[in-house]
Amino acid sequence: MDDMMTITFLGTGTSQGIPVIGSNHPVCLSKDSRDKRLRVSVLVSWNEYNFVIDCGPDFRQQMLTNSVSSLDGILFTHEHADHTAGIDDIRPFFFRQGDIPIFAHKRVIDSLKRRFDYIFADENRYPGAPAVQVNEVFKDTPFEAGEMDVVPIEAFHNRLQVFGYRIGDFVYLTDVKRVEEDQVQKIMGAKVLVVNALREEPHHSHFNLEEAVEFAEMIGADKTYFTHISHLLGFHEEVEKKLPDNVHLAYDNLKLNIPIS
Repeated sequence: MDDMMTITFLGTGTSQGIPVIGSNHPVCLSKDSRDKRLRVSVLVSWNEYNFVIDCGPDFRQQMLTNSVSSLDGILFTHEHADHTAGIDDIRPFFFRQGDIPIFAHKRVIDSLKRRFDYIFADENRYPGAPAVQVNEVFKDTPFEAGEMDVVPIEAFHNRLQVFGYRIGDFVYLTDVKRVEEDQVQKIMGAKVLVVNALREEPHHSHFNLEEAVEFAEMIGADKTYFTHISHLLGFHEEVEKKLPDNVHLAYDNLKLNIPIS
C-alpha cells in the first residue's frame, strides 16, 4: 500500500454553489478562483483506489476537471440533492467497471431507490442505466473500502441524521450542526479534519463560522479545513486572514497529502 492518501476537494460550496444563479452579491462577482465553488464533494485516493464522498449535481464536471478515470465507490453523507443528484453520471465508470459500490444509511438508500429507481431496477432494466452495489452503513460499525477501515461518524443536520467518515487520519464532516460526545471521540487524534462552515450568521442546520472554529479547536487536528461554504461567508482571501493558524478555508481542486499510518 502507498504511504500517502490524497484528498482532492471537488467542490466546497453550499447547495446553490458560488456564484448563485442571477446573484449580484459581491462574492458571486469575485474574480478570485477560490470564490467559485461547486457543490460539496471530496475525492479520497490511495494505492490506486478512488472513493468520493457524495456526488452532487456537479459530479460530471468534477470528474472531468480532475481526470478521474476509475471509481471504487461513493460514500454518502445524506440524501439531500446537492449531495446525491449526480449519481446518474457514474455511467461511464459503470460501463468500464461494472456495478459501482455505494455506502450509505438505509434511509439514504431508500431515498435513492425512490428518486433513481431505474438504477436499482432488477427487471426490465433500461440498457443504458448504471447499476450499483449497495452497502448499508451502520452507526457504530466500521467497514472496509479499498483495504482501509472506514469509521462512520454520526452527526445531525438540524434533526436529520447524517454520516461523516474517518479514513485513517482523515475525517470528513459536512452539513453538521451537532455531534454527540461518543461520536466526537471517534474524531479525536485525526491529523486532518474537514467540517462545514456555512456563513457568519447562525443557521438552524449548519455550523456557522464561529461554531466551526470552536469545533476545530475542540478536536485539535493538525489541520482543519472548512467546506460547504456560502457566498454569505465572504471573500475567501478576507475570511482566511481571520482564521487560526492551523484552520483554513478549503477551495475547489485543493489537494492535500496525508501519511497513511
